[in-house]
Amino acid sequence: MPKVRVLVIDDSASVRQTLVDVLSADPGIEVMGVASDPFVAARRIAEDVPDVITLDVEMPRMDGITFLRKLMAQRPIPVVMCSSLTEAGSETLMQALEAGAVDIILKPRIGAADHLAESADRIRDVVKAAARARLGARRTTTRTLDPGTKLTADAMLPPPTGAAMARTTEMVACLGASTGGTEALREVLQALPANAPGIVIVQHMPAGFTAAFAKRLNSLCEVEVKEAQNGDPVLRGHVLIAPGDKHMLLERHGARYQVAIKDGPPVSRHRPSVDVLFRSAARAAGRNAMGVIMTGMGDDGARGLLELKEAGAVTVAQDEATSIVFGMPKEAIARGAAQKVTALEHIAREIMNVDRSR
Repeated sequence: MPKVRVLVIDDSASVRQTLVDVLSADPGIEVMGVASDPFVAARRIAEDVPDVITLDVEMPRMDGITFLRKLMAQRPIPVVMCSSLTEAGSETLMQALEAGAVDIILKPRIGAADHLAESADRIRDVVKAAARARLGARRTTTRTLDPGTKLTADAMLPPPTGAAMARTTEMVACLGASTGGTEALREVLQALPANAPGIVIVQHMPAGFTAAFAKRLNSLCEVEVKEAQNGDPVLRGHVLIAPGDKHMLLERHGARYQVAIKDGPPVSRHRPSVDVLFRSAARAAGRNAMGVIMTGMGDDGARGLLELKEAGAVTVAQDEATSIVFGMPKEAIARGAAQKVTALEHIAREIMNVDRSR
């Protein structure tokens, strides 16, 4: 199996070396080169095209966003943006995702061994997923990541009882996505009317970036979008996005739904985990829920979507043609968890159709 060849672009020599060390520790990844700025990188790409680029946001001579836009216009290559955690950086990274970046990672903190150990697996997984991404008409063969040691949703809450509760007049739509999901979710949410049913979302994203992501979506959509806080109610016309590095669970209190934001171990190698959200929805809402699994690498959400289906919920998977990475939907479909497979542009309509049928 060929290795994923990566070009690291960052003006900091120490960050470049740390990323090289992190990526090279995976036998499936080869760092083919490093560059201190986009001009050096452009010369290197002209000689040898990498599978994936990790790109710093702030660099001398040309910033990362400008280089990204030029690259996408001339020679599209999967790009993972790399930034330190700042509010301004979060806003800039939202622009990077809109400009064509596949995903984002936090710069590893030099000398912070604990942080590096926690983030190393995510950095490697994001780069591997980016290598399978479809850019425009580009199609690739999806390969499954080595699963390693993965916890299931059992780590956060017990399995559903199998006793689906009675159907009510309100529904909750639960969406899960990973690589490619930021722009896919934007398309879905922009297509929803202001009176859409309550929606809860897990998008794999580092801590600190989900607030900027939610703020950006809120400025573009008729529905109200925010980063979820513990105890937030699930309301019609409102969307709650799980904060990065926290699990989000759906809970029912009488006739009302709300979310719980909790710490806990990574589930299916992710925190937040789609499996955790979907399992909690199967337990709390049953047939009052709808589950949608979207673009992303790996299998997070596949097991949970099946649990939702078994609890009486409506379940949908995004199709291969419109998925940036057809990993999570593919796994859910293979398990028989998806009652319907549909294109990205039809997901909002499916949500509203289920709502109107209640």
